[in-house]
Amino acid sequence: MANFETAERELEALGYRQELKRSLSLTDLVVYGLIFIGPTAPFTVYGFVYNASHGMPALVYAVGLVAMTFTALSYLTMSRAFPLSGSVYAYVARGAGPFAGFLAGWAILLDYILLPTLSYVIAATVLHVLFPVLPKIPLIMGFIVAITAVNLAGLEAAVWVNRLLLLAQVAVLVAFLGFGGWALAHGVGGAHLSLAPLVQLEAISPSLIFGALSLAVLSFLGFDAVSTLAEEAKGGARAVGVATLLSLTLAAALFIGQTYLASLFVLGHPRFADGDEAATAFLVVSETIGGPRFRLAVSVGGMALGALAGAGVAQAAAARILYSMGRDGQMPRFLAHVSGARKIPDRGVLLIAGITIVTGLFFSERLEQLTSLVTFGALAGFMALHVSVILHFRAGANGGSLWRHLIAPVLGAAIIGYVLINADPMAKLGGLSWLGLGVVVASWLRWRGRSLALREV
Repeated sequence: MANFETAERELEALGYRQELKRSLSLTDLVVYGLIFIGPTAPFTVYGFVYNASHGMPALVYAVGLVAMTFTALSYLTMSRAFPLSGSVYAYVARGAGPFAGFLAGWAILLDYILLPTLSYVIAATVLHVLFPVLPKIPLIMGFIVAITAVNLAGLEAAVWVNRLLLLAQVAVLVAFLGFGGWALAHGVGGAHLSLAPLVQLEAISPSLIFGALSLAVLSFLGFDAVSTLAEEAKGGARAVGVATLLSLTLAAALFIGQTYLASLFVLGHPRFADGDEAATAFLVVSETIGGPRFRLAVSVGGMALGALAGAGVAQAAAARILYSMGRDGQMPRFLAHVSGARKIPDRGVLLIAGITIVTGLFFSERLEQLTSLVTFGALAGFMALHVSVILHFRAGANGGSLWRHLIAPVLGAAIIGYVLINADPMAKLGGLSWLGLGVVVASWLRWRGRSLALREV
């Protein structure tokens, strides 16, 4: 009760009143973060990361943990300073100014709005490949309706569905580790213990590792979404910060373990052929260690259900960013509506569902382009976050710490910047076009007399 009251006082001190329902425990927040990240996230990109890293995917994910930890620290810092549901938008608006905040929120929306689409397309593609009689478009539409219904039912219902989906993914992952351990002990496919998936000194270079990281970073996306629940967490900002770090660390440990084990069954394999062979590389390894039925279980439980779980939490996160921006007048104010009994931003949930229907139809056969755009939006938001930490705590102001408020965000921004530079050119073009559209929207708001300034505290 004390934590609940403290969280409400912190919110009121920033000029807002409690509207969303505070019902999430630390465990709920960690589950939310893990569901968004997805314990089996590397399944879908394993072959591409393996190729880009010359057979060292476990090293890439270890470097990714270090890189994303700096970003998680910046989220922790700003969530404690501003315990609001708007995530990057709320933090950058107060750390770097309202206009920068609007653009940061606009950038991260590219991630949160398109991530459900990406998840639906992945799930539909997996099921269509397994069962060709099932067409992708109807599958995508059915998934959208089902996930939207869960999010509209209320946060408690969504939490229980998330837990079930997380258990399904964990069960598949545990089975993979179990079958993999047995197959390794018996030398199936010539597998044996080796450091090659972790380090090959003759092949390592910064450009190699960070080039591969630009692909692997997709697996990490989602830990940041915990911050969108700051106004619904019983423990307030402290619980959000702890959950962000815990979900990231746990997921990364699973990523490193599963990609290391999988790579032991393809030692010496130069690369997977571009296209279907690279896209199904993890499934090939799964069949090697567990047979066709296990490959089917990995496809459905690890990839399809994992994708749907990510879609649900992405929709919820996007709706809360729209709620926060609408509350401040930086999006249409009708998006700030909260349903009476369930206390959720219902109009934001419905808007995201509508947008996802359109983008699902457009991107159903453009998975690579969609992936690149999602990654760009997230990385642009992360970059803005690091800059806002530096600006807000500059020169020791606001109780600044040299490590947490300067060195860590500078290192985080440098890593994110390097990954962005090495991103796909079409992703950069599409992402910059989206940011340009954001500038137009902000200018239109100003022209209409809508101030981007935040409410006075």
